Amino acid sequence: MNHWLVKSEPVKYAWDQLVKDKKTFWNGVRNYQASNNLKAMKKGDRAFFYHSNEGLEIVGICEIVKEYYPDHTDESGRFGMVDVAPVMPLKRPVTLAEIKTTPELEDIALIRQSRLSVMPITAAQWKKICSMGGVKA
Repeated sequence: MNHWLVKSEPVKYAWDQLVKDKKTFWNGVRNYQASNNLKAMKKGDRAFFYHSNEGLEIVGICEIVKEYYPDHTDESGRFGMVDVAPVMPLKRPVTLAEIKTTPELEDIALIRQSRLSVMPITAAQWKKICSMGGVKA
């Protein structure tokens, strides 16, 4: 299983909305590197759900439930999406400020490539963030 982080602005689509919906498609990604990350996702992979712009924190864990397929909102036909479903909220959100001051997370893409909306997370980073958030990896 691979691990990922997906970002969403809470005013556009928040964790609580995903929980209410029980599943959603992760569309609108128009960056080629983020798109390649979506293509690499496999059913059963897990992803941190990160509130960007407002909150700046990891709030939950979701699972990839459908692999890459065409994004119906992309008129160019070049980009795709995956479906995600909520797994669990973190017991305690993990803030960007905490991540930036945690030595084990100094190489995380969230810091190095802050504008990337879909990014891989290493097994060690996954374990550390889960620990910080009060959940088992």
